Amino acid sequence: MKTIHFYFDFISPYAWLGFDALPQALQGISHRVVHKPVLFAAMLKHHGQLGPAEMPSKRDWTYRQVLWLARQQGTALQLPAMHPFNPLGLLRLAIACGAQGQPSRYVCEKIFRHVWCTGQDAADAERLPELAANLNPAQDASAPSVKQALQAHSAEAIALGVFGVPTWVVDGRLFWGQDALPMLRAYLQGDAWFDGPDWQAPAQCKPGGRR
Repeated sequence: MKTIHFYFDFISPYAWLGFDALPQALQGISHRVVHKPVLFAAMLKHHGQLGPAEMPSKRDWTYRQVLWLARQQGTALQLPAMHPFNPLGLLRLAIACGAQGQPSRYVCEKIFRHVWCTGQDAADAERLPELAANLNPAQDASAPSVKQALQAHSAEAIALGVFGVPTWVVDGRLFWGQDALPMLRAYLQGDAWFDGPDWQAPAQCKPGGRR
């Protein structure tokens, strides 16, 4: 049985789509998922990138695309009242609910739905206490250990080469994005392509220019 490390941030609609589609995508394959909330903004800063919602035209496209994708895969999705938002409170709540900072699928789904299925402000301080009460975290979400766990997850992801969310990591291989789920399934099923030359092909393609 393979262990899959799932790196995600509740701020990402693609993470919600990937999270919701994962059980069906891997149906019939023995596996274990370890949920690891990360701060997407830390990855963007590390790699010197803007987030999709920080570019006006890309922001509009992102929202249109995720609404279309949600309809296609049968996932409930309603844009929140404000986006992007500060996800720290939600990320820390998730970590506070799980042993070793690894929340269960139940906890993650509750928080994802809080963000992507209500149309409300996900970071509204008046909504968070009710969500926390429903989840009954084992730790105080503001505890230093919780903050350190989030930092550790984010640093771990960056060290592995993770550059975006959602990303699934198994056997040191990265599968990025909701649309990578068929590829992840094929790998878990033992597709020989992953041991062939195409997986290593990027190393042979040298950059032709830099800006």
